[in-house]
Amino acid sequence: MAYPMYEVDWSVLPPEQNRRFNPAFNIATIKQVVNEAIERVRMQTPTRLRDLIRQIRAARTAAEERSVVNKECAYIRSTFREEDSVWRCRNIAKLLYIHMLGYPAHFGQLECLKLIASPRFTDKRVGYLGAMLLLDERQDVHLLITNCLKNDLNSNTQFVVGLALCTLGAIASPEMARDLASEVERLIKSPNAYIKKKAALCAFRIIRRVPDLMEMFLPATRSLLTEKNHGVLITGVTLITEMCENSPDTLNHFKKIVPNLVRILKNLILAGYSPEHDVSGVSDPFLQVKILRLLRILGKNDAEASEAMNDILAQVATNTETSKNVGNTILYETVLSIMDIKSESSLRVLAINILGRFLLNNDKNIRYVALNTLLRTVHVDTSAVQRHRTTILECLKDPDVSIRRRAMELSFALINGQNIRAMMKELLSFLERSDAEFKAHCSSAMVLAAERYAPSSKWHLDTLFQVLLKAGNYLRDDTVSNTIQIVSAAPGERQAYASMRLWTSLERSALSADATEKQPLIQVAAWTIGEYGDMLVSEASNAISMVDDDGVDDFTRPTEEYVIDIYQKLLWSTQLSITTKEYLLLSLAKLSTRFTTRGGQDKIRVIIDTFGSHIHIELQQRGVELSQLYKQYAHLRPALLERMPPMEASTATERERDDSDTETEQPLTNIQTEQNPLLDLINGSELLANGDVEHTPIAPTNNNSNTNDILDLLSGLDLSTPSMPAPSVAVSVANNNLTSPSLLLDGLFASEPPVTQPQAECVVRALERNGVLVELCAVRGGDTATLTMRARSHAASTISDFLFQAAVPRTFRLDMMSPSGTVLTPQGEITQVLKITNPSKTPLRLRIRVSYSIDGNPILEQAEVNSFPPDLFN
Repeated sequence: MAYPMYEVDWSVLPPEQNRRFNPAFNIATIKQVVNEAIERVRMQTPTRLRDLIRQIRAARTAAEERSVVNKECAYIRSTFREEDSVWRCRNIAKLLYIHMLGYPAHFGQLECLKLIASPRFTDKRVGYLGAMLLLDERQDVHLLITNCLKNDLNSNTQFVVGLALCTLGAIASPEMARDLASEVERLIKSPNAYIKKKAALCAFRIIRRVPDLMEMFLPATRSLLTEKNHGVLITGVTLITEMCENSPDTLNHFKKIVPNLVRILKNLILAGYSPEHDVSGVSDPFLQVKILRLLRILGKNDAEASEAMNDILAQVATNTETSKNVGNTILYETVLSIMDIKSESSLRVLAINILGRFLLNNDKNIRYVALNTLLRTVHVDTSAVQRHRTTILECLKDPDVSIRRRAMELSFALINGQNIRAMMKELLSFLERSDAEFKAHCSSAMVLAAERYAPSSKWHLDTLFQVLLKAGNYLRDDTVSNTIQIVSAAPGERQAYASMRLWTSLERSALSADATEKQPLIQVAAWTIGEYGDMLVSEASNAISMVDDDGVDDFTRPTEEYVIDIYQKLLWSTQLSITTKEYLLLSLAKLSTRFTTRGGQDKIRVIIDTFGSHIHIELQQRGVELSQLYKQYAHLRPALLERMPPMEASTATERERDDSDTETEQPLTNIQTEQNPLLDLINGSELLANGDVEHTPIAPTNNNSNTNDILDLLSGLDLSTPSMPAPSVAVSVANNNLTSPSLLLDGLFASEPPVTQPQAECVVRALERNGVLVELCAVRGGDTATLTMRARSHAASTISDFLFQAAVPRTFRLDMMSPSGTVLTPQGEITQVLKITNPSKTPLRLRIRVSYSIDGNPILEQAEVNSFPPDLFN
């Protein structure tokens, strides 16, 4: 009674630090102390941990550091051979530091078990730390620790119990978890808050390892929410969250606790200053964040639970202090909860406005989080996000590359028919000054957005030409073919306008010596001028308005000789690619039938004849073939080089505007480098009755050096001798484009396909997982059947990077057209056309692979479709 403060302090000390009289302090204990003292005198005192750290840090080279470590490890090994070493605790501590440096320390595992079995708290603490670092379930020694853990879980000292719970949660194997789960469940009911919160966290780890044990902890877990201790509340909410995420039944069971959670959160908001829980003026933000996350899980797709938490979410959103980062953290979790549950529209607007305030914050991390969250929730309330469009566009100028990327993606998500002009103007400015890593994705997305929302065909063409000009060589290959198709399908006046606008860009590129950096633009310009060159040089071009959206008219009608001179300058350039020169050469040959002057005809012939001896075999072949059209086949030249009919659309679009576009398919021309993700599409599956696979080598092409590996894609499919020509490969991917010049020439001899009557469709469900439904609509057509892939989403989140891939046996030929998009919004649709040729009329066997991302998580699905009607090719 004389020392009350000493008594209070003593009650929480470890046993070996208790200096009160102890009856166990007998003769045996005295002998042990005397023996340890003698041992310390007899043995050399080992290096202290701080001295070892100082020596290692003083090492100037890696070899010197290894020398220090090896010397110390040798000494530690020698002391481990002593049965009753009094320095075991110090040596294990040094060994753990050596282990954290990356050196082997497995020889200390058994010594850790000896320390755990020691009655001293200091020994147990180092022993358990060593067990957590050096042991895992792959080690045999791991099994020996179970009994020690069980004994310590029943210890009378709360600190020893806490050490055992921490270690069990860190290294528990499924077998150990099942053996000790009952002990942990008992400790959750303990009246000691210190033990209770550690037991709850240990149960959290056990459930992750063995979900089957979840039911055991349900009765004890619900009682944790009635505790006053904030540490117990946090661990209890964490444990309930893990249970609800792993089990729908448990989720329904815990929906009854929504009022309790709302009450706890309300008390935290209304609570006055509490120095024990206050963080920058906010009462326990860690507990608030945990509760908000659990409310988000409980209220998702549940109108009743959402209604119960709407008021408290509005109160948190309006009363939380935003001047400190902890307040922003709580607001961020509140926004996520509002957007995930079935909240009221006014509450969603409030959440979007909070994110809008985040965009004005000076902290880059907060701005990035706001953009990322807006991108995930833009489909929920697009009109509310549109109010912050100006701020989002300002983020395109941010110096941070991550913020610019998210702002760009969000800007494309906000584009619609009303704001397309203003948004495209800002995005074109961004495209011009953006880094190379942005240009490919940004330009492709701009082309798709312009195709979908273009207010007029003239604006559409102007925008495409601006994208070609500003993106340079970073354009994707499909953009060239899509632009050519759009020009081909445009009315005659628009074709003339396109040739004049592209001629201006081509002339500037040739004269300013930057043609090397704008080769996709040159390819489109060469094709367009080759087709409509007569409109370019005719006097009727003066009547066509060339005023663009900026009110600039910079077109001057060129002469035929001047056009040929520009072509010659580009063809003689040593820096242009072979593909670009092939476009130019074929375009020049077509101009020979468009121009009328004799001098221009002769000059074109001389240029073409020059390429008959070109060092590159493709250009030489084009030169020889086109030269023949001036000699023995001169009478065929006008007919062969006449204007091509309008091309069929390469993508199916959903936009509605005055000038309608045809939704058909563009034939496959060649296999691009997108083949690489396909190489494991059909690996390991057997479609043949006998399982035979014939590996026939395929010669590589210029466009794809990995063609020899394409046979790996078809393992398990019928690779018997095909009835189709040898160069045809029965695998295709999306986004193929027209780049081969030989195929460009072959198109001169192609006739327009005959008009066929529409056939009845049969719909085959190919895949339905994760809220994504993929259907194949087949139309009979003799030897060739047309399949339309329709992908629909019933998921709550937007699906990005959607890619559909397919493969067929070698007796078939598969041509896949470009998809209508790569982003699948909720209740949205992506379509893609497949043409399958089957001369043998055997039943169709198709293997598909679908990859996409949901909330940043990549998902890959694969399926086999064999339920097509047997008369599909009749």
